Amino acid sequence: MSPKQQRGAETADRLLDTALRVYADSGEQGVTVSALTRSSRVSPGSLYHHFGSVDGLMNALLLRWLGRLLEELAAAVERSRTARTGVRALVRTYLAFVQEHPDAARLLHSSYADRLGMAQAKQLRDAQEARLSPLADWVRAHIEAGELAPLPVPLVEALVMGPVIATARRWLSGIDDVDLDQAARILPERIWCSLSP
Repeated sequence: MSPKQQRGAETADRLLDTALRVYADSGEQGVTVSALTRSSRVSPGSLYHHFGSVDGLMNALLLRWLGRLLEELAAAVERSRTARTGVRALVRTYLAFVQEHPDAARLLHSSYADRLGMAQAKQLRDAQEARLSPLADWVRAHIEAGELAPLPVPLVEALVMGPVIATARRWLSGIDDVDLDQAARILPERIWCSLSP
């Protein structure tokens, strides 16, 4: 990588890191060109050069963190020997990610992310295909082996991730009635009951 390319990558990373901080501090409405450039000390021209717009920057930020989450989930199931331990790993890994990266998790579970997901579902799925394929392949292999109920992959995803996402959203909203450590102990077995053949 040339020095110019390296500086460009560092500038893009700085803008992404700043966008998450600004979002965490001020919410979606606070993510403006002036807030981003003031906090990052990057010129507006650099923001537009790298991302095209604030929306482009926020989309890239969502993809960055979604990619990290999916990589952690894929690694967790790859280390699992059985479908049951894989379900446990998915649940625990997701909830641990939320605890370790609450600002990014708030963004991933935000109305902004929901709107983007509804408007650009196919593009987001295509962009994350390399990370999603191992998870879908894992599910299919365990269905074929008779270790998971013979359901369509999207329904397996809903049965696993639905309760986990609902729990994460509740915790992220600040409602003080959810303990993620307790959820990580209880949810895997309850979810497994819905998936066992």
